[in-house]
Amino acid sequence: MAMENNSTVIEFLLAGLSNTPQLHTLLFTIFFFIYATTLLGNLGLVSTVTLSPHLHTPMYFFLANLSLLDAAFASITVPKMLDLFLSDRKSISFLGCMAQMYCFQLIIVVECILLVVMGFDRYVAICKPLNYAKIMNRNLCLQLLASCWIAGLLNSAIQVILASTLNFCGPNTIDHFFCDIQVLLKLSCSDTFIQELILFAAGMAFGFIPCLTLLTSYYRIVSAILKINTKSGRRRAFSTCSSHLIVVALFYGSGSYTYIIKPIAGHTLAVDKAITVLYTILNPMFNPFIYSLRNMEVKKAFGRFMNKICFSKRI
Repeated sequence: MAMENNSTVIEFLLAGLSNTPQLHTLLFTIFFFIYATTLLGNLGLVSTVTLSPHLHTPMYFFLANLSLLDAAFASITVPKMLDLFLSDRKSISFLGCMAQMYCFQLIIVVECILLVVMGFDRYVAICKPLNYAKIMNRNLCLQLLASCWIAGLLNSAIQVILASTLNFCGPNTIDHFFCDIQVLLKLSCSDTFIQELILFAAGMAFGFIPCLTLLTSYYRIVSAILKINTKSGRRRAFSTCSSHLIVVALFYGSGSYTYIIKPIAGHTLAVDKAITVLYTILNPMFNPFIYSLRNMEVKKAFGRFMNKICFSKRI
């Protein structure tokens, strides 16, 4: 993949989250705590699922993969953001910017589709319980996961190849805390119509359409739950979906604003940064706790996992 372009710009300057130096130490402390919590929460959940044989089911297989994605998602942007808070060096090379953009576009699309796959898993579990084991077999789970990554790899490759062909001959300051493709396009002195069209199409394909698919799935799920005769049965069935619904609402709500609503309506950069912090930094921190606190199986398994760690330390 060619990364050379005809621009005079060989590096970009990242403005960061805040232009107020007095706030940088405080912001560094806050986001360092958030990042550490994100890694501990998500990797802890992955370890819990991996080391608990009774959690080796399709639902927890996809959940563990979601946790890995969330840890990676935060790792793409937060370390550089922390560096910007403490360092006077705000630059990022052209290749470094393209690499960060590639990883960001990859993870966000994989997560978009994985959430749909998790919704499909819940649909089969509740609407077709007798055939669940037959339908959600190991091969299908691996194929569904592979399809998420293939879509993500194709999308990120297209986005980065198109961006790398642009000319940058003017200002080189990206008014954001990472190499956001939408902000980068505004710095180009080339015609960016094709790039913006492809970006909007990707937002529709990997944001709007999956969201509609999830809404359709959950309409059928809720209809099936309401047909359950006992109140305890309905409560138990809904509890398996509620965590996923919360995660979907947070992720798709903020992501849809960034890639579908904002290009049409337009909003201030401050609002854009706040929304971006929500779905790239805060959501990955919230997700493992949303799933853990609302799931008794995960809580019990995590308790056993922590007991093993404490016991091994005593020995």
